[in-house]
Amino acid sequence: VSNSEAVRYYSQWADVMVLARELNLEQVTKISGFIDQNDLRGPHGEPVRLEMFCHGALCMAVSGKCYMSLHQENTSANRGACRQICRRGYLVTDLVNGDELAIENKYIMSPKDLKTIHFLNKMVDAGVTVFKIEGRARGPEYVRTVVGCYDEALKAICDGTYTDERISEWNERLGKVFNRGFWDGYYMGQRLGEWSAKYGSSATRVKVYAAKGIRYYSKLGVAEFLMEAGELHVGDEAWIIGPTTGAIPLTIEEIRVDLKPVEKTVKGEHFSIKTEAKIRPSDKLYLWRPVTPKDATPPPPPASTAYD
Repeated sequence: VSNSEAVRYYSQWADVMVLARELNLEQVTKISGFIDQNDLRGPHGEPVRLEMFCHGALCMAVSGKCYMSLHQENTSANRGACRQICRRGYLVTDLVNGDELAIENKYIMSPKDLKTIHFLNKMVDAGVTVFKIEGRARGPEYVRTVVGCYDEALKAICDGTYTDERISEWNERLGKVFNRGFWDGYYMGQRLGEWSAKYGSSATRVKVYAAKGIRYYSKLGVAEFLMEAGELHVGDEAWIIGPTTGAIPLTIEEIRVDLKPVEKTVKGEHFSIKTEAKIRPSDKLYLWRPVTPKDATPPPPPASTAYD
């Protein structure tokens, strides 16, 4: 939805309106005021609420109007099957004379990710009451981190603790999980997009599989794992992830092998760590370490189209 009259029309059937990501906050404020002035209510009798994306990937086109995936690989983005054609690198060639344009960034159709946590208060002031985070294909550590940051930020806005110091901390945490670089989107009035400078993620951390859960000793608050890859050291940051457990971030404060404290554990060893969270055999422990050049995601090879 991108204008006031559309809100009026759809309020017959919808309590919440998802506004277009191409709007700026001045326009959102006017739509919110229009709802109040005209007492627009949804089918449940409550005033219509406004929902907007606050974090995550952006489409290179006007949202919902991109057909690159459909035309090139016969998979429709508007049916949830986008093949992310825009994320690939491209050369720009003049078809008249064959000259290739010299551009610094070959990812000319891959926008950076939206991040609004540093002006979330302005979105609240504009009348947004439902905040949408893009990321259905992201890992559990992404969901836990991003949702946690925005939840804390909204509560901070409500209780008066939304400060530059806290924003800086949230920014650091958000930068650790998957992202293609960040920008403000169009919300603050910017008319041109900002583009990723690389293929894949620009996150500052990467999770690396290390161990699988064996059992949990609830009386002791101790979890036993089997180390299956690499090494784990005291002081390392890690995630415990499982289908029931969810995603639990932790810092390894102590490691025990055969009940004896050690500084590290290696592949093949059973070890135990302290954790208040119940650990299950289906859980996996991942090392959460700084990204190195070797972790860069290689671009995909050229793909044949669905019409070949």
